[in-house]
Amino acid sequence: QVQLVESGGGLVQPGGSLRLSCVASGFTLETYHIGWFRQAPGGERWGISCISHTGGRTYYSDSAKGRFTISRDNAKNTVYLQMTDLKPEDTGNYFCKADRNYDEQDLCVRAYYTPRYRGRGTPVTVSP
Repeated sequence: QVQLVESGGGLVQPGGSLRLSCVASGFTLETYHIGWFRQAPGGERWGISCISHTGGRTYYSDSAKGRFTISRDNAKNTVYLQMTDLKPEDTGNYFCKADRNYDEQDLCVRAYYTPRYRGRGTPVTVSP
């Protein structure tokens, strides 16, 4: 089955950390740019961080800079998002997208773009 599956979300206190994983099955991630996005309960979406297919270029939203780190292990068909110093406004459903039509920066700024592949997400709640 061709799919992206996210994991690693959960409930964390402000200032805490989480590491999200996005694992591909049924296809190879190495030719795709990958992005992490957040969707709020009301439906609004934001591009958080994206990475080129080789991992050589990354993009971060202003809210993610200095706190989040995106990385990928193509041998494991997996992309990670290490999140530190989490804040309540980071709360949401985090999902990943895989696409080849846009580079990593353009993918990130198109939060509502329907990519080639998209996972269902993993929920993150930051609360005292």
